[in-house]
This record gives sequence, C-alpha cells and structure tokens, in this order.
Amino acid sequence: MPTITPNLWFDTQGEDAAKFYVSVFPNSKITNVLYYGEAGPRPAGTVLTVDFVLDGQPYTAINGGPEFTFSEAISLLINCADQEEVDHYWTKLSAGGEEGPCGWLKDKYGLSWQVAPAALGELLADPDQGRAERAMKAMLGMKKIDVAELFRAADAEV
Repeated sequence: MPTITPNLWFDTQGEDAAKFYVSVFPNSKITNVLYYGEAGPRPAGTVLTVDFVLDGQPYTAINGGPEFTFSEAISLLINCADQEEVDHYWTKLSAGGEEGPCGWLKDKYGLSWQVAPAALGELLADPDQGRAERAMKAMLGMKKIDVAELFRAADAEV
C-alpha cells in the first residue's frame, strides 16, 4: 500500500512552518530538508522541501513560490480528547493567525485547522435529535469550542 503524504505549498516559509508545527504536536520531528540546486528555479542553497512528522503522520512542506496559497477548502482536523487539548492547540495554532467560527482557525502561515473535541461528534450524533440540534446551535455560535457550554446547551430544558 502506498504512503499518502499531505504536501503543503508555501512561498518561502516551509521550514519555519515545519519547525513551528513540530513544536506544537507531541512525538513530532523534521526528518529531512532538501535544498534547491543550481538548476533552480530558486537560488541554489535555499530550502526546497521539508519532510516532517506530526505525531506519526508524515507531511512535506514545499517552498514553491507565491503562485498558490491555502484556502479553507482543505483543513487539518485535530480530534481533541478534552477541553485542555482544545485550549492547548487553539492557543498555539491561532497565535499570529485568525480565529474562525465553529472551531476553525487559520495559523500564521494561512493553513486552516479544525480544533474539535471528541464530545462534539458524540453530541451531534446523539439519537435524541433535540439534544443534537441544541448542541449544533451552540457550536455555530462559538469560535473556540467550549465543551462545557456544548453540554449545557444540549441538556437545556426546552
């Protein structure tokens, strides 16, 4: 079975981004840095690609130029165990970036992330449709997901 590695296109910040990401996630490291040679198209010796691993998942950052930028059409989902993990990843990844609705954010490099607690999926899939709808309505009003508030809303009397 082939390995599927997300390849993230940056202008020139691939190495900085990879260093940042491996500092945020446990069990992460940069595994290889490849440089442009004399053939270009960028100056010889500048970083071409950075291979890195985030908690077991391989990624490659490429410094391909300004032609392409990130959009919300792709995001990386972090399934968090609890509020403490939500707070940790939200704080680290949103620093210098942009907070969005419903647990979404863009980091300082423009990459979109979804920071979601496991409880969110459980509540939205609750067999009690009213409870699931109340949780959804609460989530739609949040930026960073507040697990306690999700449960308060879900369990509110109607």
